[in-house]
Amino acid sequence: MPTGYLSILLHGHLPYVRHPEHGRFLEELWLHESITECYIPLLMKLHALAGEGIPFRLNITLSPTLVHMLRDDLLRERYSARLRDLETLAEAETARNQGQAHLGYLSRYYRDGFERIRRFWDRWSGDLVAAFSSLEEKGVIEILTCAATHGYLPLLAMQPETVRAQIAVAVAHHVRAFGRAPRGIWLPECGYYPGLEEELAAFGLRFFVVDTHSLLNASVKPRAGTYAPIFTPAGVAAFGRDPESSRQVWSAKTGYPGDFWYRDFYRDIGFDLPLEQLGAVAHPDGIRTTTGIKYHRITHEGGLENKDLYHPYEARERAAEHAGNFMFNRQHQVKGLKGQMDRPPVIVAPFDAELFGHWWYEGPDFLDMLFRKLHFDQQEILPVTLAEYLVRHPRNQVAIPSAGSWGANGYHWVWLDGANAWAYRHLHEAGEKMIAAARGNPDASGPRRRALNQAARELLLAQSSDWPFMMMTRQSVEFARNRIKVHLARFNRLAREIADDGIDEAWLADLEARDNIFPDIDYTVYGGHR
Repeated sequence: MPTGYLSILLHGHLPYVRHPEHGRFLEELWLHESITECYIPLLMKLHALAGEGIPFRLNITLSPTLVHMLRDDLLRERYSARLRDLETLAEAETARNQGQAHLGYLSRYYRDGFERIRRFWDRWSGDLVAAFSSLEEKGVIEILTCAATHGYLPLLAMQPETVRAQIAVAVAHHVRAFGRAPRGIWLPECGYYPGLEEELAAFGLRFFVVDTHSLLNASVKPRAGTYAPIFTPAGVAAFGRDPESSRQVWSAKTGYPGDFWYRDFYRDIGFDLPLEQLGAVAHPDGIRTTTGIKYHRITHEGGLENKDLYHPYEARERAAEHAGNFMFNRQHQVKGLKGQMDRPPVIVAPFDAELFGHWWYEGPDFLDMLFRKLHFDQQEILPVTLAEYLVRHPRNQVAIPSAGSWGANGYHWVWLDGANAWAYRHLHEAGEKMIAAARGNPDASGPRRRALNQAARELLLAQSSDWPFMMMTRQSVEFARNRIKVHLARFNRLAREIADDGIDEAWLADLEARDNIFPDIDYTVYGGHR
């Protein structure tokens, strides 16, 4: 038996940014960047590990909105076109920097990198969901679901039907996408409130993760702290986030990603070069955006203009050193706990997936080397998925976690402050209308059923926790406000037309084509009794 377990969890999620009415929708770049810089690099590393027989284990959340967008034909076509434009730009950069030794090397480095991404994309015919699913079939990753549109569940709890819908739609979508029911769920923002576990249990979910303080402040003090899960009375396990491992990776200042050998995130040729040199990558409205071609490393905090050039080999060496340091510290943790528990401790280390590759360019290298070192260089720590841990240790203490999140200060204020509180009275009013419409139309058919299903989609999209988060952090504020207002306006018009029995079928068809998420949604999920 190992001295301890390590269970890394990557939370993959993006808000819904599918807008077919626009040829070049600015926020769609979030999806393009995530695919190029995070998901394909991670998949390439994970498939290589699996192909070499390295017995790694990884939990990963693929939220329903992310899965839908990764599978959407229109968005896949647009991403493929974006990748072609990046390949063309990298070729142009190779020619432009031909006479400059290190810049020429970096240009070729990016050109070759885009070629590898293209080969992987083509190998899987652009179906990254299938690429993830094949890893789960091999038993090396566990894919978790999330709430349907990443709704912040504690602030929806006053209407249990809306919480239930977020979970029910997510589970059904996961089965449709992966052909199997999810065993675990990532609660959006780690947002938990007592009683939520009963809704999870009703849909067959066996475990979730809470932040450190939610576990430590449980109704009964956990004997093992965060080093073992607790079972809620509903039978669903709650794992707690390990603070030590989180600090080493999360922090850009004191954690690994802030090392001066790593690539700088902010200095990008999309801002450095004249627009005419960016070719088709440039936004047609002249808006400056990132390209992913970044020639500098994290140096000279005084300004972006004073950065030193990036050295990929040295950065990869630093990733290897940091992987070894991370492993050493986890070994130290579990050795210190040896003999103090009735089983080996489990260190649960959850992170946003986009940290690995997008924000921290060398993050996929770090994970690759960590899993290799765990296999070849030590015997104390065994990587496991959370589901595997529960199979190995099916008896756990019973308690109820305290309410909380992994947001600033650990509770709910990030999603309910002066910048975003206005939205909730409208969301709750729409929730009441949706519940009433579902109860009043238990077996609708034809256009009325379609309208009710579309109303459910619009309500779910309006409830995304991404919108209040953006407003609170003052990032893309107008976009976030507009998404709530547009989805609620669509919902309210649908509600009126349903009530008046006057459904505009042409408008409804257009709406179904625009917001086409959850094609099998069943509005009656809102009709349950409180």
